[in-house]
Amino acid sequence: MFVNLIVSLGYIFFGLVTGYVIQQLEKRKIIHLPISLEKLRKLLQKIGLLFFMPISFIGALWIVKIDNLKIIALPFLGIFALLMGGILGFASSKLFQLNQKDTGSMFICGSFTNIGSIGGLVCYLFLGEKGFAFFPIYKLFEQVIYYAVGFPVAKSFSNDIIKKEKFTSRLKKVFMDIFVIVALASIIIGAFFNLSGIERPEFYKNINAIFIPGGTVILLISIGLAMKFRKVKKYIKECITISIIKFILMPLIIAAIAIFLGYGVIEGGLPLKVVIILSSMPVAFSALVPASIYDLNLDLANSCWLVTTLSLIIILPLLFYVIRLI
Repeated sequence: MFVNLIVSLGYIFFGLVTGYVIQQLEKRKIIHLPISLEKLRKLLQKIGLLFFMPISFIGALWIVKIDNLKIIALPFLGIFALLMGGILGFASSKLFQLNQKDTGSMFICGSFTNIGSIGGLVCYLFLGEKGFAFFPIYKLFEQVIYYAVGFPVAKSFSNDIIKKEKFTSRLKKVFMDIFVIVALASIIIGAFFNLSGIERPEFYKNINAIFIPGGTVILLISIGLAMKFRKVKKYIKECITISIIKFILMPLIIAAIAIFLGYGVIEGGLPLKVVIILSSMPVAFSALVPASIYDLNLDLANSCWLVTTLSLIIILPLLFYVIRLI
């Protein structure tokens, strides 16, 4: 199992470094890409999220045992983790007496979490397909929370006068999003096969062994294409605070709730292990989107994202140790 720890770190940093190297080579005009870095980044995201991940979700959900009603609470644990992270980010900014734009960035960094491109890979490598199967259930309402709650709250910290959008309009936009539609469809299809009694073909295991890490690396390369190291030193205090929220407070809070729900005795504690992993993930790259469009402190958000992501070299071995104790 120790090999899986090394492999997970290898995948993560290979993806990020590859993307960053391509970015720097393009900026220095050493290489010339046929499309812009931004278009390449979006293309890679579409390939990862619309092709690799849905096939992986279907295959994993097909074989998982979902015969305990307590699992119904799993996506709501995911919702709670995102909201509580944002609240803690907001509270810490008030403690530091930060200005309005910095407060908005702290909120989104506390809330937006890299469940998708890193959390799923870690679940798969640490816990196998059965562990990975709980991952799409946990993140079921992730995009809904981001668009229906995260973006509007971030907007409220902007000094600019921005046209208000109705809640129903925001929800409609979420459920019309192709990424959300494909994710929901793959979960429904996987659940259907699970309940149908149809046995999953043996070759599907080999497909997931390629698609889960492959899709993750593609998403991480897309993130590396936008990595920026500027001004991190200026926000050390904020980065440490967000790291404490992401890697200490949230896992403790979510794990306590999961234990209360009895997740520690379901499938050998598999759901408990999954929520500990997914609630310990770094700031999501998507946190930079509201920081940018609502003119919040983008440098602060970028610094927190970068520091928490690079901190995985310390966090993953700790997670590996904790998971083995359960």
